[in-house]
Amino acid sequence: MAADNAEPRADQYVAYTLYRLDPAWRRLPVEERSAHKDAFAEVVEAWSERMDVRTYSLVGVRPEADFMFWKLTERFEDLRELATDLNGTPLAGWLETPYSYLAATRPSKYFERDASRPPRRVIPRGAPYLVVYPFVKIRPWYALSIEERGDAMREHAEVGARFVTITNHTTYSFGIDDQEFMTAFECEAPSDFLELMMTLRETEASRYTERDTPIFVGEALPLREILDSLDGAKARVEARQ
Repeated sequence: MAADNAEPRADQYVAYTLYRLDPAWRRLPVEERSAHKDAFAEVVEAWSERMDVRTYSLVGVRPEADFMFWKLTERFEDLRELATDLNGTPLAGWLETPYSYLAATRPSKYFERDASRPPRRVIPRGAPYLVVYPFVKIRPWYALSIEERGDAMREHAEVGARFVTITNHTTYSFGIDDQEFMTAFECEAPSDFLELMMTLRETEASRYTERDTPIFVGEALPLREILDSLDGAKARVEARQ
């Protein structure tokens, strides 16, 4: 039997999958590459009618990842089924997933909440950039009293609230992935997030950070445009115009 004070169950799974393209793919005939991209994009477009799949480019930013999916669903099985369908496309044979993260939503224990409200959900606002990284606290953090932790987190939140162009989407990974939290920030420009992080380094809660890397900065773009950037197709079309 569940305890009377049990937290509401997570009502939303949040996953981040990062893909890296094998450079040898670019040596395939252009017609073959185009067919690969079409088949891959068609699967994602079909799945976007069933779950929220947002796509981000990391081309030119990090060497180990070219693009990223931000996936949100209430049905855990959707993550496997989408991956299965993508694995059936020709492009999948040329892609690696160097990083993949899983988290879920739940209310924060450090802030008052109305028990009549539904569990917390992530609702993307569609900002042009998304910064994502796994987060782990050092164990002494959990030895602090709930009051001490609450004071530190309220200070942390107050600092974040000053940066009105940034939206924080923190989700929980305890027991379902290697990190404790997944932190994702929508922002208008990467430089905005840089300023936020420099300011947060001075807060009490920051003292208890064990790991907050690797960090990925993705630019929100339609998937077909991202795929065209993998072999320069979009650049060639623009050059001919």
